[in-house]
Amino acid sequence: MTFKLASIGSDHGSSAALVVGDRVVEIASVTGAEQDRSMLTLISNWSTNLPRLMEIAASADQLGKPLASVKLLAPITNPGGIYCAGSNYADHAAEMSARSGKPAPADPRTLGLRSWHFLKTTHCVSGNDDAIPMHPRGKKIDWEAELAVVIGKKAFQVSEADALDYVLGYTIANDLSARDLARREALPDGSMFKPDWVAHKVWDGSCPLGPWITLASDIADPHNLAIALDVNGVIKQDSNSRHMIFNINEQIADLSRNFTLQPGDVILTGTPAGVGAGRGEFLKKGDVIRIRIEGIGELIHSMA
Repeated sequence: MTFKLASIGSDHGSSAALVVGDRVVEIASVTGAEQDRSMLTLISNWSTNLPRLMEIAASADQLGKPLASVKLLAPITNPGGIYCAGSNYADHAAEMSARSGKPAPADPRTLGLRSWHFLKTTHCVSGNDDAIPMHPRGKKIDWEAELAVVIGKKAFQVSEADALDYVLGYTIANDLSARDLARREALPDGSMFKPDWVAHKVWDGSCPLGPWITLASDIADPHNLAIALDVNGVIKQDSNSRHMIFNINEQIADLSRNFTLQPGDVILTGTPAGVGAGRGEFLKKGDVIRIRIEGIGELIHSMA
C-alpha cells in the first residue's frame, strides 16, 4: 500500500499522519500510542514501524478523513539538521555571478572541489499554506525551489554507492533568501568576513517544507524529476533535478565525512536558474508561491 508521511495540526499540536490518496489518517489516533505523534520517533524506528504503518494505510478509507479537512504542517517540524547545498546548479551559479558583473564560475569539479552546504535552523521551518513573515530587515526576498532529501537512518562516512540506502524519502523546500543581507556592506569585497549567511538565509519561517514526504521507494529516479516554481501564477523556475552539479549520493557522502547524519535530517539539494535576483524581481507581501516537483506534489505558501 502506497502512502505518504505528513504532519497535521491537531488538538495535540503536531501529529504524524499517513496520506493515502485523498484520505489522511492520524497515526496515534489509531494506535493509541502517544509516541506515534512524533515524526522523528517514527522515522528513527522505521524498520519496526513500517509494517504497522502499511496495515494502517490499507484501512485508510475506514480510518481516515478527507485530506482537505486537515492542516498540513511541515512533514518534519523539528529536524535536527537542515543542510542546504550552495551553488549546486551551474545555470543558477552563472545567473548569480552575472548579477555581480562577474563571469560564470568554473565547474567546481575541475577545481577538485566537493559539494558544500550552509545551515538553516529549526525555527526556519514552516509548512504548506503558511503565510510566511517577510524578513524583519531584508527588502530583497528571493525564492529558491529545491528537492529536499529526508534521511532515514544514521549515516556516517557512507560511500556514494550506498548513500541512497540512507534516504527515507523526499519533500519540497523553498530556500527563502534575503539577497540584500548576503554581504556585510562595511567590509571590502575581498574580505573573508564579507558574507553573512545567517542574515541572508535564517529567519522565522524561511524554510517552507511540504506538503509531505514521498517515500524513496516510490521515486524511481530522484535525479530526473521536473521542478517548477511560480509566483502569483507566473512561472519563474522550470528545470529538472538531473541538472545538479553534485548529485544526492555525493552530497550525503560529503556531509557524512564530517559528522553523523541523523534520522529526520533534511538536505536541500540546490536550486536551478530562475531566482528573483537574476531578474531583479523580489517577493512582496501577499505573493503566493507554488513549487511543484514531479512524483512528490505541490508546496504552496504566501508572504505575510
